[in-house]
Parts: sequence; C-alpha cells; structure tokens
Amino acid sequence: MSSPHTPASAFVARRHALAARLASPALFAAGLPTSRNYRANLYPFRAKSHFLYLVGESIPGAALLLAEGRATLFVMPEADGDALWHGPQPSMDALRERLAVDAVLPLDELNGALQKFGGKVATLPTEDAKSAAWLSERLGRTIGFSSGDKLGDEGLDVALAEAMIAQRLTHDEAAIEQLRAAARASARAHLAGMRATHPGGTEADVVGAMIGSLRREGLEDAYGPIVTVHGEILHNERHDGELAAGDLLLADVGGETPEGWAADITRVWPVSGTFSATQRAIYDVVLAAQRAAIDRVRKGVRYRAVHDTAKRVIVEGLRDLGIFRGEVDGLLARGAAAIFFPHGVGHLLGLDVHDMEDLGDRAGYAPGRTRSKEFGDCYLRLDRDLEPGMAVTIEPGFYQVPAILRDARYVGAVGEDLRRDVLAKYADVRGIRIEDDVLCTDGEPEVLTKSVPKEAPEVEAVMRG
Repeated sequence: MSSPHTPASAFVARRHALAARLASPALFAAGLPTSRNYRANLYPFRAKSHFLYLVGESIPGAALLLAEGRATLFVMPEADGDALWHGPQPSMDALRERLAVDAVLPLDELNGALQKFGGKVATLPTEDAKSAAWLSERLGRTIGFSSGDKLGDEGLDVALAEAMIAQRLTHDEAAIEQLRAAARASARAHLAGMRATHPGGTEADVVGAMIGSLRREGLEDAYGPIVTVHGEILHNERHDGELAAGDLLLADVGGETPEGWAADITRVWPVSGTFSATQRAIYDVVLAAQRAAIDRVRKGVRYRAVHDTAKRVIVEGLRDLGIFRGEVDGLLARGAAAIFFPHGVGHLLGLDVHDMEDLGDRAGYAPGRTRSKEFGDCYLRLDRDLEPGMAVTIEPGFYQVPAILRDARYVGAVGEDLRRDVLAKYADVRGIRIEDDVLCTDGEPEVLTKSVPKEAPEVEAVMRG
C-alpha cells in the first residue's frame, strides 16, 4: 500500500494561511545534501520540515520565499550530467505547475530578490551548520543551527516561529491522512517484527524484517530504529544482541511517508512467545497506565495532566505488586514514579517524530509554562492544553536502570518504601514501553496505531503465528 499524495491545493492553503499571520517576507530553505565520505557519495536527502510543510517535496538546495502575496520557489538549475546520473529532471515550468507556486526561478536569482526587502526577511534556525551558513550568507546575518530556544532577539524570526507553531500545532485533513498512512504502514512493520522473533535469532533479524516492511511500502525511517533486549536503555540503537528465550524485546520503530510525516510506535514482546508471570505483571501495569493516559487525550485537557495520570497508575500498580509500599500520594510526592518511569509520557507528532522540537520549548510549552526541575518530569516535552487536530504520542514505561536504582538522589526520598526484595523477583524485566500515536478530536481520542496488538494475550497470539 502506498501513502496518499497530498494535492497541491492543500499546500497553497497552508502557504496562504501562514502568510496571513506574517508581517514580513519569510524564507524557507530546503537544506543542502551532505556527503558521507567523498563529495559524490551523499546521505539520502530529506528537506527541512518547515519547507516540506509548505511545499511537500524534498528539493535539494531549494528555497521558498513568501513575500508580497506570492510564493516563489528558487531551485538549482539542471547541471550538465544530471540526466546521465540522476535521470530527467522536471523543468521549472513543470515544477511551478505541479507545486502550484506563483513562480519557479533559478537559485542564483534569490539574492537579488532578497535585496529589495532590505534585510527584513524572516527565517527559522536549522539543525546543521552547512545550511545555517547558507542562510546567513543570503540574509546578511547570523542564523543559528541549534535549538529554537536560541532564536535570539531577531524579532522577525521569533514572529515567524510563533506563526509556524500556531499553524502546525493542529493538523489539517491532508496532514492527518498522512499520519494515518504512516501509522498503518508502521503497524504492519511491527507485526513483521513480532513474526521474525525467535530464540536463537538476533536483534538484527528483527530490525531487517521491520525496515524491510517499511521500505516495501515506500517509507523511510522516521528515526533510528530501537530494537533491543536491553529496553532499560531508552535510545539503544545497537542491533548486535542475540535473542534468548527469557528475554523481552522492545521495538520502537516508526516510518516516515515520502512527504515527511511520521509514526512512532513502541511494543514489547516475549522472545519465547509467552510472557513469564513476572513479565506479564509489570506489562499489565504499563498497559493500564497507557490506556488511562490515552483516555485523557481530549479537548482542553492539559498534557501535563496526561503525564501525571500515567505516573499515578504506574505507582499504584507497583504498590499493588508490593514493589512500593505506602500511600500513593506520598510516594508520588517523593518522586517514586521517576525511579521506574524517568521520562515524559510523550510528545507532539507530525512532520518530525518530535514535532517542531527544532524550535525548542516555545513549541512544546504554552506561554507561561516551563519545564519542571524534578527528575523525570524535567524530560516532559509537551505542556499545552490539547486541541482537536493535535497528534501526540502516549508512551509510559517501566525500566530497571541500575544507575538510577543505586543513586540516592533518585531513590533516597522513597527509602525503604521501595521493597528491593520484592523488586528482585522481577529481574527478568529490563524495560517495557508501550507507545501509540493518538489524535485529539472533538470527542473520543483516535488511536492511529491501534492495529498493533498490545494486550498480552493478543501479542502472544501473533508470536505463535
């Protein structure tokens, strides 16, 4: 199955809506290709997300200028030899018609077009120095290449960032269809991974099955795939481990459509095909937390409250298993949740798997809200009130991280109310995370990734084939 193709009219509508929010011209760079080791050996090119949002195609070295009610695309002309090495390239007239922009011009005309505005052209920071230098040269000022928290005092850029955030926080119908397509294909990749898992196999076997499934459907990776028996390492991107019968395999894998829209799914399954009693007990605690958090993805609910819901259910569940003792409120106040759930419950999802994090916390945090300084909560990437059209991930977890469990800074306040003798019985649980992509609507939350089984008996049934 292929991803849907967004009609040019949707990009026209996005460009018009953004221009209406702006008081100055704005320039969006697609970015430049990067060489791996010699000039002609390039990494696969993927345009910057803000450019993709407004244009829909990855065009190396291109730039889009929104000014005076017009959308002008500047592109590198076809070079000698391009047809030989890369095949026929579309003409500028063909690009103009296909992308429904007002004009397509050679890139060397960009500087002249910018000069007429006397330097009063907004842009957004980029994550790589090469593209930042390219923008800086054309705009005559320094453009950063780090977090959007460092936009500085350049008022034009701040205004553009705020306008883009306001527009991209909620997705239009074309974007939602892209997210649904990414979710469907990524769900099938997870099923392929489950079926490729068996004792004596390797993590690499499973990664190959999952990435192969995505490629067959025309999707790239939205991020580096995490497929590991060491689920306690949150971003473990190594795939050199062997699979043993008592292991749990954590797979955090999501695809990206050709237009750049992402999915982000995590599932955990037993290598043997059957959860042990202790694995099942912890798994059910995490699943209960995830279901409770998903149910709170509703219009007007503060995302921090969704996070707090997951924390509470996890602490309650671990208390019921005897791993914690005492009152839940008191345990939460002493930081008990972060001992085993030391990250935020999720993040925005869209063109970026962590959508708009290139713009820093100004995207994820509503005005007047700041990150907590408490361990665990400080990693919460989103603190806004949910609105219909927002897509978020919900991904609580349980991890036995030795560095946390032996550090008094994190466990000291809980003291002996963390029952280590009981915890020792769950040694076959290194890490469990269950993650779905969820769309906020006017009513019930829409779980975009619901086709991937997550109830323990359903997971075991897939494993049995």
